[in-house]
Amino acid sequence: MDCLLAALGPAAATAGPADWSVPARESDWTCWEALEHLADCLLAYALQLGPQQPPLDDYVPLAWAHRRDGGPGTAIAVDPSSGPVGLLEAIAATGGVAVAIAGARGPQVRAKHSYGIADPEAFAAMGVVETLVHGYDVCAALGVELRPPAELCARTLARLFPEVPVGEDPWQALLWATGRIDLPALGEGRRTFTTWHSAPLHEGE
Repeated sequence: MDCLLAALGPAAATAGPADWSVPARESDWTCWEALEHLADCLLAYALQLGPQQPPLDDYVPLAWAHRRDGGPGTAIAVDPSSGPVGLLEAIAATGGVAVAIAGARGPQVRAKHSYGIADPEAFAAMGVVETLVHGYDVCAALGVELRPPAELCARTLARLFPEVPVGEDPWQALLWATGRIDLPALGEGRRTFTTWHSAPLHEGE
């Protein structure tokens, strides 16, 4: 989260509400929409873990809406008049909530995710993936470099993509795992992303 806010903060400080309406990298969503989706994901992950007995067969019943045809469905909307600075503030806030709740729940807790019943560690890792890959899409479109910590990328790969070799550059491996880039170092072309491993890695073994 900190690396994304640091990368986009200077651009946000000089941008107006409409300046982030350009399409995110290889996306039909605008940069604003991609980041609003990120804030929505972080809040949704937190709320999924929030109840004393988290739901195992459904999601917390938020009202989702598409604010334009082709845009993401979200349960929250950031006030456009707050501009990019306000959008980053919303991401920091929802990220803080997600970190706090995931950290407060014990490892025995389980909650529904479409990629498998997940534990708090998985929800935390999913929040990292959402932050980094959508952040990458936005930063690329805005001409900003995002370079997250290698250890963070390696730990996230190990939790959600155990089949993917970390290699010498875990960030590049994570981008390949989520279908963002080719990875010539592994002799692989562009991967078609379908899912990650939400369930605890060794559960049921």
